[in-house]
Amino acid sequence: MKYNIKKFKDGQVAAQIIESGDIDISIRGNSYEDLFRAAAIKEAWDAKNILNKTAIAKLTIFCLIGQRSDRRFNEGESFDLKVIANFINAMNFDKITILHPHSPISLALINNAEKLSHFKFVEKTFKSLGSPVLVSPDAGAYKTTHEIAEKLNADLVPSNKVRVDGAPEISIQGDVKGKECLIVDDLADGGRTFKFLAEALKQQGASKVFLYVTHAQFNYGFDELKETIDHVYCTNSYKNIEDNFVTQYRLDGIE
Repeated sequence: MKYNIKKFKDGQVAAQIIESGDIDISIRGNSYEDLFRAAAIKEAWDAKNILNKTAIAKLTIFCLIGQRSDRRFNEGESFDLKVIANFINAMNFDKITILHPHSPISLALINNAEKLSHFKFVEKTFKSLGSPVLVSPDAGAYKTTHEIAEKLNADLVPSNKVRVDGAPEISIQGDVKGKECLIVDDLADGGRTFKFLAEALKQQGASKVFLYVTHAQFNYGFDELKETIDHVYCTNSYKNIEDNFVTQYRLDGIE
């Protein structure tokens, strides 16, 4: 399926379908503009295929905007992921695939949604490092990291964090002395928590600490992370990164 996208100076996006038939759209999905672009393409496709009852429309979202806002945190606040999911549902795609969603709530709120696993990227990182110990950064990540550890036949060390007076206190349940460690998680905003976790791992004797995240925002750069983390591995689901400190796996469908 071929289509053209035009963006006007005021930010409006418009789509034109070149030919009818099935459509498979891939977007980063980390901005409202991405979602509106997908909506414009889908609306044009619907009009083009109004008589074609067998045509299938698929959407792949590599980094779902608002995925961490998966509940109403405080009274009177908006439930942002629900707002985003309602917008996506209004497009009426036959199938929506989301790369490594932050929680199952995204899949529950979005119709016809399924998860695209990040396993192959963790596996590639794991093998390139020579079988390090996997570290889950918190209780929420433990189940997913445990499943990956079983597939890779890898050792797994759980950790957990609580905040005391605004500062994270980290507990590590396992022996890492003399071992290389790979922290595995879904998303890094600033990355400070990973810095503290890597520091704690090295205080307990870890020889090196590496970090894998699928969605690499790193909104404050890498200066602090470089103090305790030896290297970062990630996909370009959120943005392209050009830095020797980062190994980035490029996703098909992202320009």
